[in-house]
Amino acid sequence: MRIQFIKSCLGVVMKDKRFKVLLLFIAVVFASSEPLYSENFTLLSPLTIASSPADGLIGSPEPGWPQWRGLRRDGISDEKELLESWPVGGPKLLWKIYGMGTGWSSPIIVGQRIYITGDVGGDLLIFALDLNGQVQWKVKNGQNWKNPYPGARACCVFSEGRLYNMNAHGRVVCLNAGSGRELWSVNILERFDAKNITWALSECLLVDGKNLIVTPGGKTALMAALDKFNGRTVWTTEPLENDRTSHSSPVLFRYAGRRLITSCSSAHGFGVDADTGELLWTVPLKNPHGVNASTPVYGAGIVYYVTPYAEMGRAYRLVADGQAITARHIWTSGLDTVTGGAVLVDNTLFSAGYRESKWWFGTGWQTGETKYELKDFTTGAAIYADGRLYCLDEQGSVGLLKSGTESLEVVGRFALVSGNVHDAWAHPVLLDGRLYLRYHDTLFCYDVKQR
Repeated sequence: MRIQFIKSCLGVVMKDKRFKVLLLFIAVVFASSEPLYSENFTLLSPLTIASSPADGLIGSPEPGWPQWRGLRRDGISDEKELLESWPVGGPKLLWKIYGMGTGWSSPIIVGQRIYITGDVGGDLLIFALDLNGQVQWKVKNGQNWKNPYPGARACCVFSEGRLYNMNAHGRVVCLNAGSGRELWSVNILERFDAKNITWALSECLLVDGKNLIVTPGGKTALMAALDKFNGRTVWTTEPLENDRTSHSSPVLFRYAGRRLITSCSSAHGFGVDADTGELLWTVPLKNPHGVNASTPVYGAGIVYYVTPYAEMGRAYRLVADGQAITARHIWTSGLDTVTGGAVLVDNTLFSAGYRESKWWFGTGWQTGETKYELKDFTTGAAIYADGRLYCLDEQGSVGLLKSGTESLEVVGRFALVSGNVHDAWAHPVLLDGRLYLRYHDTLFCYDVKQR
C-alpha cells in the first residue's frame, strides 16, 4: 500500500510543470561539486556520525579533512593509489602561497575551500583559500601572540557550514564558512575563570554533534561543551585542583557503549563522558614545565598519553564497571614526544622522540616494546595513508616511509625549507591526492597521486 501511495503521488507531481522544474533544480543542486551554504549557514551534507568498528573511533560527519588530524583526529587518511615512492627532489609541487603569517597551525579542507590561520601584524587572521591557493576571504580573530614562540597555534574545525577557531588568548569564534562573517564569539578564559598558560592556548577545538568542546582548565570547569550554534554553555567538567589547561587537543571515541572524550591538562591525562561532561578518570602526566602538547591516541580499549621529562609515553587499558570507567596502567615507553603526536596503525604506534631519542620509532601497541627505529629524520609529525607515513621533521625535511615487519624504509625525501630551521612543527595534511605542508608564512601543495 505504501509503495502504491508513493507512485500515485509521483504521478500527480510529474503532471505539474512547476514540480518538474523543482525536481530539476534539486538534481542540479545535489550534482554540484561545490559545497552549498544556505542563509542559515547549513552545509548540505550527511550529518550522521560514523564510527570505525575496528577500534571505536568516531569519525567526522563532514567530508574532506575538516579538523585537526583528519576525519577521526587520528592522523590517518583513507586514500589509496598514492605514489609508492618519490623521485629525487620530491613529488611535483602544484603551488605554494605566501602571506599566511607566522604560525604552526595546519590547514583544514572541506569541499572547494582550504582554511588556515596565521599571525599577521598584530592580528590572528583566518584565511579561506580555493584549491589553487588563491585567497577568497580573510578575517580577524583577535590579537596575535607576542610572547615567546609567537605565531598562530590552533587549527580551525568545520561543521554544518560553520567554521570555529580559538586564538592564543582564549577567544573562540564561530564564522559563516562561506563568507567569513562572524556569528558569535566567547572568551573561555573569562567565562570559566581561567588563566592563560606560558606559551598560550593551542587547543584545536572538537565538534561533537551540536556541541563545541573546549578545555579552559579554569576554576569553574576543566572542560566544557558550548552550543555550537550560539556559544552558550551546555555542560562543564569539574575542575582539577592545582591544575590548568595545556596545549593538547581532545579526541572522541566509543568504549563500552559510551561516547568518551579524552585530552590532557597541565598535569593529567583525563577522560569525560561526552554527553554529560562527567569526569571519569585521571592519570598522572606532569613535567617540570606543565606542558602536554600531544593529542592522546585511542585504540582497542587502550589510551596512550605522552609527556617529556617525566612520565614519558604511558598506555592505559580502560576498564568499565557499571557506570564507572577507570584507566589501568599497562606499559611505559621511553618516548618523550612533544609537538609531533603519534599515529596508530595495525597495532604499531609511530612517533618520534624529542629530547632523549630525537628520531622515529615503531612501538608495539599491546606491549610498549620498541619494534624498530629510524634515525634518518629528527623529531616531527606524521600522517599515514596507503601503507606509508608522510613525515615532516622540525628541520623541514619531508619523508615518505614504508612500514615493514622489521623496519621503516625511506622511499622518498626532500627539503621543504633550507637553512637553520628547528620549528617546522605544522602537521602534514593529505586529501584528494594532494599533500599540504606549512612552514610559517608559506603553504605548499604537492601532487602525490599515482598518474
